[in-house]
Amino acid sequence: MGKHYLEKAFNDKLSANEKIFVPYIMAGDGGLDSLEERLRFLQECGATAVELGIPFSDPVADGPTIQDAGVRALANGTTLHSVIERLEQFKAERTIPIILMTYINPIFIYGIERFASDCVKAGVDGVIVPDLPLEEEAMIADYIQDKEIALIRLAALTSPEERIVEIAERTEGFLYAVSVTGITGARTSHQTEVKSYLQKLKQHAHAPVLAGFGVSNPKQAQELGAYCDGVVVGSKIVDLFHQGNTEEIKKLIQES
Repeated sequence: MGKHYLEKAFNDKLSANEKIFVPYIMAGDGGLDSLEERLRFLQECGATAVELGIPFSDPVADGPTIQDAGVRALANGTTLHSVIERLEQFKAERTIPIILMTYINPIFIYGIERFASDCVKAGVDGVIVPDLPLEEEAMIADYIQDKEIALIRLAALTSPEERIVEIAERTEGFLYAVSVTGITGARTSHQTEVKSYLQKLKQHAHAPVLAGFGVSNPKQAQELGAYCDGVVVGSKIVDLFHQGNTEEIKKLIQES
């Protein structure tokens, strides 16, 4: 497992001329006991990897749906430690790559070196830290990269060209293209400038480019996928799990 495992899963998909689909779920929403079952279900539906959110009290990048899921997960007593511990328990039965999405504060509290080591034990393949700017990432990058875990960077629509080039060159696993301005959340349409932005990222990135933030149906996934390598879908998946609507999740993954 690790960075190369994630890269292989993505490359296998692209080699088969298929688009990458990464669902996001909030760890502990619905209870940590449901985590293994949900990951297995997403794997069976054909997801390429899963982005697993860690609940945090100040989630600056998250929209209302994911914030609500975080509140529910925190009420269930979910912590970064308990999620990593649970992932380690069923590591052997899992084949789908896992990407942790957490903020810098929980990593600091956990201890950066210990966090990196425990991620390896738990079979974590990549990490996304949305509030960690490039200028400050050295504080965790060395520990993460030493353990062969992908440090996935985010590019914003508002980023200047030179910033985009730097992020695209430094990302590992994939480049997370934030396809809206603002926070996460399902949206009904995407701005036309997104298309040229994704094309620009594809030009500079050596890793697959995935569009995220605001993708909520197969049509949007296909529209964005025409200009990049696939999508990350969060709020819609979180909503559907909360409603118990697994059939709709399956349809969204398989039709995107």
